[in-house]
Amino acid sequence: MKPKAPTSGYVDGAWWPRSRDLSAELPTLLGVLAVRLGYIARVTYNLGVWNPAARRLIVEGRVIRLEGFHSQPADIVTVVGRDRQRLTLLVVPTDTDPVNAHHTMMTASSRGNRDTVEGLLTAAMPAANQSGQ
Repeated sequence: MKPKAPTSGYVDGAWWPRSRDLSAELPTLLGVLAVRLGYIARVTYNLGVWNPAARRLIVEGRVIRLEGFHSQPADIVTVVGRDRQRLTLLVVPTDTDPVNAHHTMMTASSRGNRDTVEGLLTAAMPAANQSGQ
């Protein structure tokens, strides 16, 4: 996550889930983000890139709405607090090499980073994949 500061760039931070199963992956993420957002009300995601998910998820006894959209950018999830404060997170692909994933997450979360989602994800790919080899 970027430090608390005026918003800059396309994302507020990055997330590297282990799978495309929101029900399995979100509880840990939301536990961490609750420190910043407080009560989390909903998460929006792209329907085409995640496994089918229930419309509600219970985390620590609280109900969180999961809202999938075809129009949501594929590599983004948005987490919204009860007070409508939101965090937009880059989703690093699950099959990304750990070194590249770490670099991408650190870059996305650095203060003042203004890289596009596409730019951040291109940096996550090994050089051989970027050149089409």
